[in-house]
Amino acid sequence: MTVQEAAINPAIMHPQVLEFLKTRRSRPAKTLVAPVPDDAALQPMLEIAARSPDHGKLEPWRFIVLRRAALERLAKAATAAAQAEGLAPVDVEKAAKQFGDSHLCVAVISAPVDSAKIPQIEQTLSAGAVCYGLLCAALASGWGASWLSGWAAHNAAFGRDVLGLADGEWVAGFVHIGTEGVTPVDRPRPDLARITSYVTE
Repeated sequence: MTVQEAAINPAIMHPQVLEFLKTRRSRPAKTLVAPVPDDAALQPMLEIAARSPDHGKLEPWRFIVLRRAALERLAKAATAAAQAEGLAPVDVEKAAKQFGDSHLCVAVISAPVDSAKIPQIEQTLSAGAVCYGLLCAALASGWGASWLSGWAAHNAAFGRDVLGLADGEWVAGFVHIGTEGVTPVDRPRPDLARITSYVTE
C-alpha cells in the first residue's frame, strides 16, 4: 500500500462527485429554455452555493433571484442604459439579450464587509467561489446553467439604479439556470503540464 492509498479514507470518498467535476460543462445561457426551477427547487442550490469558503465567516455576498418579469424589465433597462453610455449597437443588443433570453437568473452580489483581518481580495475570491458553487449545484441538479458577467455586471450605475445595489456592492456574476436546450460539445481544456510546477525543496 502506498502512502497515498493509506491516507485515503474510503468512507468520505465521493467518486461520482469527482467524475461530475471532471466532466462539468456549462450550457450557453442563450440555449437555456423554460421550464426553470421554482423557489423550492432553487433553495438547495442557494444553500450549496452559500457553503463556499468564507474566511472570517463574513458572508460578503448575497443573492438576487430574477424571474421572467424582472428579466424583461432588466432587458429594457439594459438597452436604455447601454445606449446612453454610447455602446455600439451590437454591444447594446448583447447587454440586453442576457436578460431578454433568460427565464431565471441569480445575480450573485459581492457585498464586501469592513474587516481589519480579512482583506477585500479574499472576500472577492469568496464571491467567485459562490458563483461557481451555484453553477455546479444547478448542473448537478440536472439543469442547464451558465455563469456570465458582461457590461451590466461591471457598470456601477446599472447596478445601483436597476438592481438596487448599495455603495461598494457589485455583481460577481449572473448565473442563468434553465432547461438545457442544446448539449454543447466539450471545449479544449488547459494543458496541465504547461501551467503546473512542482516545488519539492
